[in-house]
Amino acid sequence: MKRQELQHLYWRAGFGLQPDISKTFDKKRMKVVDTLFKDSKTITPLELNLSYFKNITRSDLKDDPKFAADVRAKSRKKVLELNYAWIERMVNPKELLRERMTLFWANHFVCRDNNVIYIQQFNNTLREHTLGNFRDFVKAVSKEAAMLGYLNGKQNRKGKPNENFARELMELFTLGEGHYSEVDIKESARAFTGYNHDYGGTFRLIKSQHDYDSKTFFGKTGDFSGDDIIDIILEERQVAQFISNKIYRYFVNPIPNKNHINAMADVFYKDYNIENLMRYVFMSDWFYDEKNIGAKIKSPIEYFVGIVNTVPVKFERERDIIRLQRILGQTLLDPPNVAGWKGDKAWIDANTIMLRLKLPSILLNNAFISLKVEGDFSEDFKEKYFERRKGKLPFKTIPNWDAFSKSYKSVETEELASYIIQGNINDGTIAYVNTLNKKSKQDFCIQLMSLPEYQMC
Repeated sequence: MKRQELQHLYWRAGFGLQPDISKTFDKKRMKVVDTLFKDSKTITPLELNLSYFKNITRSDLKDDPKFAADVRAKSRKKVLELNYAWIERMVNPKELLRERMTLFWANHFVCRDNNVIYIQQFNNTLREHTLGNFRDFVKAVSKEAAMLGYLNGKQNRKGKPNENFARELMELFTLGEGHYSEVDIKESARAFTGYNHDYGGTFRLIKSQHDYDSKTFFGKTGDFSGDDIIDIILEERQVAQFISNKIYRYFVNPIPNKNHINAMADVFYKDYNIENLMRYVFMSDWFYDEKNIGAKIKSPIEYFVGIVNTVPVKFERERDIIRLQRILGQTLLDPPNVAGWKGDKAWIDANTIMLRLKLPSILLNNAFISLKVEGDFSEDFKEKYFERRKGKLPFKTIPNWDAFSKSYKSVETEELASYIIQGNINDGTIAYVNTLNKKSKQDFCIQLMSLPEYQMC
């Protein structure tokens, strides 16, 4: 594999690749791809210390409203901690591809909950099934406490079915809009009646609330359970088509290629094995086409994690990590709605692009970008500049430039752009970059990250 192809793969299957690590890779595509999957065979759950919540019962909360309010407040705080932990996991992943896929599925099986036990459990269910069998995945998600709360599954009872989950199961999770009828929604909702969970988040089917009567769904009639409905849905090739299209847009190119997506669907429909599908994508020649390299606008999380992977950064105020996600437009564990984030061009507007172009200098150089052609700003100038702006910077960070220097030791400053920027740089930007001072590899790194082209991967 060429270095550019390797970087492309690791920007799509991960969050970038350090040059010192890339030199250890075998150049054969199959071995590189095999390594990705081999390193993600294990599953490491993301777990906070939630011992405070373990012995609390529903009656405890019901009998003491003040205690209940305190529990809810502590839970919301823990959800923020889970956000930090998830960011840290992506920056330092134990199973790189598994973490990247977890991020993808979190915007497919969209869910939100303020109960940290339920949302941590849901996040780990995504992590567990992310490279497994899609059939098992959908069934597991349908029984998750967080999802039962988010899409009103607990209000879905015999005689009074709630259709929210049944509708989104088909529209957003499996088939896509227009491939089912309103009757199908109503009948399938009956199959999911009685779905509930105990206070600890373990699934329970309340038999007295489940509709055991006959249902007719997709032309079939029977006493269908929720799992039966999912099995019937997955008989439709449209499911493989729908998921393949979504994976193509996320991992390959936001502009779909029907021939490639059809080929992906053929692979996926055989057994709904997610790993087989992703292996097919990463092994395909078209995945490495020049038109696909640098064709994707980085999501805020991809963008931020990519920066921190290049130059490790420690935030003095941890809450600023949440603040940064909010102003960039993507806060983990807090999706805008059940459809999730739209992605692609929706990530960029007049406000977010200005922040994105400024962010590398904010995080890595106290909001300072060196633009001098003849040389860096003098230390005297910097000292006076920072003194005037003391206390005004939005984020207080400690960048680890020693780690950057170690990773990029063998990279000449003039070559840095080919490592930092994915895809082609337009002629105007090249002319601008050529005017920049390259005496400092650190300064040049910040300058490159401040270019519009750095928004792409």
